[in-house]
Parts: sequence; C-alpha cells; structure tokens
Amino acid sequence: MAEINEALIKKDRLRFTKNKLSANLIILSIVANALYFVSIYRSDVGSYYYTLLIGASVVYNLVFMLAAFLSSEGVKNYKLGYCFVSIVLGVLQAARIFYLPLEALNTPNPVLDAESPTVMAGGQFTFVAACLGISAVLLVLAGVTGIIKTSTLNSYRAELENKAREAK
Repeated sequence: MAEINEALIKKDRLRFTKNKLSANLIILSIVANALYFVSIYRSDVGSYYYTLLIGASVVYNLVFMLAAFLSSEGVKNYKLGYCFVSIVLGVLQAARIFYLPLEALNTPNPVLDAESPTVMAGGQFTFVAACLGISAVLLVLAGVTGIIKTSTLNSYRAELENKAREAK
C-alpha cells in the first residue's frame, strides 16, 4: 500500500513541479557546445578558418544555442514536441564531429613552422569531439527523460479527468 501511495505522489508532484532535470541537461549541453566553439575559433592556423564554412558554423552555433535554450524551456514545462527537438539537436551535434573537426584533423597545416602537421592537432580533436559527444548525449538524454516524464504526466492527467467524469 505504501508503494502505491508513493508512486501516486510522484505522479501527482509532476503536476506542480517543473522538469528541471531535462532542462538542466540541455543547459549543460549548451555549455559543452560553447567549449567546442571556443576551442575551434581561438585556433590560429593561418587563413584556414577564414572561410564561408566557418561563417556557417558560427551561424549554426548561434541557431543551435537558441534552439537548445528554447527546447530547455519547453521540456521544463512538459511540452512533448520540445523533447523531440532536443533529440534531433543531439543527433545533429553527434554528426558535427564528422564535419569540421574531422576535416581539420585530416587537412595539412598551411603554417610552415607549426607544431602540428595538420590544422587540428590530435589533442584538440579529442577535446572538441568529446565536447560535441557530451553535448549530444546530454541532449538525447534530456529528450528521452522529458518524453518519459511528459507521457507520465499526460496519462495521469487523463486518468484524473476520467475519474472526475465518473464522479459526476
């Protein structure tokens, strides 16, 4: 009996609390993304990073951070659509590892007296890939957690509505 009451209390609390876990996971993913782009954009490798690709990357980072923050607010308020947005953003973050960082790792360094033979040294690649990977995992985890909590809350609300109709 105590277990049933405890489960019921957990479901009932969802009606009055925010989904802070999912929201905070998304905020942490934004921090990981910020570490990624700071590492990329502070690199001084001749004119390699002065291209249209980097301009598009900057714009993508801004759009990503705005979408992630909006998603954070949405999942905090149990909006199911934002949970899926979070998962899509996570998949996109994982895909980004294979674009700019991998390309820079495999491109010969244009600076003649450079320490690294490629544009991005192995250590920096590991760091930026880890940042994007962590960001991706946090976003997917936030989305899945949000889906579970939102579904639980929605089914509990429907259950309460049915009980209210039956009581009339």
